[in-house]
Amino acid sequence: QVQLAESGGGLVQAGGSLRLSCAASGRTFSMYAMGWFRQAPGKEREFVAAMGWSDGRTYYTDSVKGRFTISRDNAKNTVYLQMNSLKPEDTAVYYCVAGPDSRLRGESDYGYWGQGTQVTVSS
Repeated sequence: QVQLAESGGGLVQAGGSLRLSCAASGRTFSMYAMGWFRQAPGKEREFVAAMGWSDGRTYYTDSVKGRFTISRDNAKNTVYLQMNSLKPEDTAVYYCVAGPDSRLRGESDYGYWGQGTQVTVSS
């Protein structure tokens, strides 16, 4: 069992940066792939990024490549999402997730979800 709690959301101007953190509790944090999804108003939830638990491979949706970076610290049971060059279209609730395989991008592929943190990017 893994419990996830996000933090670091907020309001930022376009072009700015934010770093989201996700603290995980549970003995097997290091065995899970960790990732982030987001849901913008009126839109479906979408995959943003994921990172494997052992090989360190990272995966991103095309719209955030080169701007967002996912990282994790297994010793601290924490995963991060560094978001740079933010755009108004990045405005969404961001969810931390844990699952079996970082290559997967479907909502149903991730069994553990945080409650979400709001990111608002003003133009």
